[in-house]
Amino acid sequence: MRWLTFDALGARELDAWHTLRAGNAALDSPYFHPGFAAAVHASGRTVHVAVDSDADGRIRALLPGHREGSTLRPVGWPGADFQGPILAAGDSFSPLALLSGGVRSFEFDHLVEGDAAFEPWIRSRRVSPYLDVRGGLDGYLGRASKSGRDNISQARRRTAKAERELGPVKFQVDVVDEDLLRQVVELKRGQYRATGARDFFAEPDRLNLLHRLLHTREDGFAGILSTVHAGPNLIAAHFGIRSDSVLHWWFPVYSPEHGKLAPGWMLLRELVIAAPSLGIDRIDLGRGDDEYKRRAKTGDSTVCQGIVTRSSSRLALRKLGDSVVSGVKSSPLAPGLRRVVRGLRNLNR
Repeated sequence: MRWLTFDALGARELDAWHTLRAGNAALDSPYFHPGFAAAVHASGRTVHVAVDSDADGRIRALLPGHREGSTLRPVGWPGADFQGPILAAGDSFSPLALLSGGVRSFEFDHLVEGDAAFEPWIRSRRVSPYLDVRGGLDGYLGRASKSGRDNISQARRRTAKAERELGPVKFQVDVVDEDLLRQVVELKRGQYRATGARDFFAEPDRLNLLHRLLHTREDGFAGILSTVHAGPNLIAAHFGIRSDSVLHWWFPVYSPEHGKLAPGWMLLRELVIAAPSLGIDRIDLGRGDDEYKRRAKTGDSTVCQGIVTRSSSRLALRKLGDSVVSGVKSSPLAPGLRRVVRGLRNLNR
């Protein structure tokens, strides 16, 4: 196992990355594209890449991540909704091989299910919903649940209502606009404050990442900002990333003062309609059991949470942390207990 920073990768490593990914359908998410790792690295957060070769020197797997002390986490953590090694379909990867060069543990929270070698290290699994949007709106409605169809129908009526009350509704599917992106970030930060969630954008490199991705237009990989205005009002927006035929629903927001219009559904409907013109077949919604995801999805995949380590004490600490997290989520004292969870996470570093 060799360790290289992303900017030290040569044509051989990048060619292998593209070839391995192209041959493995499980890696079609944009999070597995080298363009994502490149943007993260350029945003100011160093990406280290584990490069695994066979006896003949052929590169058989790569895994990009962040080294924080003796802990390795997947590239883009904690904002990466799909994680795992880049390898050929049906091939396997030895997780313990990552524990080299000073790395004592590898933590993951969105590992794509399928590599049996990771089974001993998986602590839990959660679903990650998606929308199959082949055929655009008609195709989606043919596969959606009754609840999904009803919400899409309501979104059409609410669009008409928004036009009557606020002014002409304008949808922009892919706009490169720094000011609009800043508005999206501020709306998202307001949502974090309102719910008591940790502010993802408190770290400057994460803001840098979004602005860099906004301007990224590589072959098969790009950032994408979509907006819905009613008159002069930005009522809903989404910033995500796409790779080939997959769009990842990453940072959706809506204006709280127009929440009764359910503008998020209006935006999602417009994206489904636009999918064929964008070449999009699937919209990944990311891990979670939010009500709108349950209603909108046409299917789901599974992502795993766990830690690879030889240390029994780290495993025990992780189990304790998992128990506390579960307790916090079900407790009426959840906002105050989040500090305890953060402390346990810091102990794992």
